[in-house]
Amino acid sequence: MCAPRALPGGRLDAHNDQLIPDRTLSAQMRDSQEVFVETAARLHFGVLDLRGASGRWFGGIGAAAPGPTLLVSAAAGERLEAEGSDAHRALDYARRFVAHYGLRGGARIRVHRALPTHSGLGSGTQMALAVGRAIAELHGLDIDAPGLARAVGRARRSAVGTWTFAGGGLVVDGGRHTGRDQGGPLLARLPFPASWRCVLAVPEAKPGVSGLDEQAAFESLPTPSDRDVEGVAHLVLMSLLPAVADADIGAFGDALGRIQEITGRWFAPVQGGSFAPGASETLIHRMRDHGAHGVGQSSWGPAVYGIVEGAEAGTRLADLLRASADHPCVVYEGAFPRHGARIRRALPPDLVV
Repeated sequence: MCAPRALPGGRLDAHNDQLIPDRTLSAQMRDSQEVFVETAARLHFGVLDLRGASGRWFGGIGAAAPGPTLLVSAAAGERLEAEGSDAHRALDYARRFVAHYGLRGGARIRVHRALPTHSGLGSGTQMALAVGRAIAELHGLDIDAPGLARAVGRARRSAVGTWTFAGGGLVVDGGRHTGRDQGGPLLARLPFPASWRCVLAVPEAKPGVSGLDEQAAFESLPTPSDRDVEGVAHLVLMSLLPAVADADIGAFGDALGRIQEITGRWFAPVQGGSFAPGASETLIHRMRDHGAHGVGQSSWGPAVYGIVEGAEAGTRLADLLRASADHPCVVYEGAFPRHGARIRRALPPDLVV
């Protein structure tokens, strides 16, 4: 754990979990600028191992999406408070972070733009990490993404969202130790070819599994076979990663499709099929029928994605999905980000709040 720099300020009240200000709040904190943190939605391409037989479990592969993005800010204050969309969750993460590092002094958290919740886009993890990063910046603390995740209680299964917050490209999370309370290590990060475009559709559909329901779902899933788990690992190492390095979108799509097929079977007893039935499944088939590579569902959905070669192909596929009258959806299209969360001391004019 990174030891925080000692700062005068408030004290943590153990009875009501509020920061109580004192009159010695430092001028540095009082006069500090508002810190803005922007981070992209997370796409989860697949889990590696649900067994834990090798001493590690979960793990996964994924990437940051071209959109939507979350934008939060923090400024020094005499108590912890939050406003904006999903403010209650932002405040909870702020309290966890402050308590974990024993920080004094409050903060005014503002959620300018939130991610869709329960959609398979890692909204909780990105919110938690962004709030933690904003408060850390106020206190001059240099804490890496895994440290932020530990402080706010995230990455208890997959650490893919932690690593997409830290940087861009395709990431591979090595899975958490069965006996340790920490997220999995980053095993690989490869930049996507600049010409590849990701099309993400978030349909108006039943929310994905989350929270206590997600925990119960994982506990109820049957144990996958050794052959399946080994097959996924082999596909990642010998097909998926080399395809990105070689800029071979066809081979990438084939490998990701096979991974989605295998892991989809693992989750079928809970979600009703390899993909969530209804809009998600239909949109996946529609993207595949119109030439998308590497189509799939992100986590529990309902968000789905397809990967194509070139900006023109990305625009065509996005327009096709937007015109899907049978399954209305919000569509995002663009290149995969090559950076992680962005931190600024002033709101840039190009950011729409």
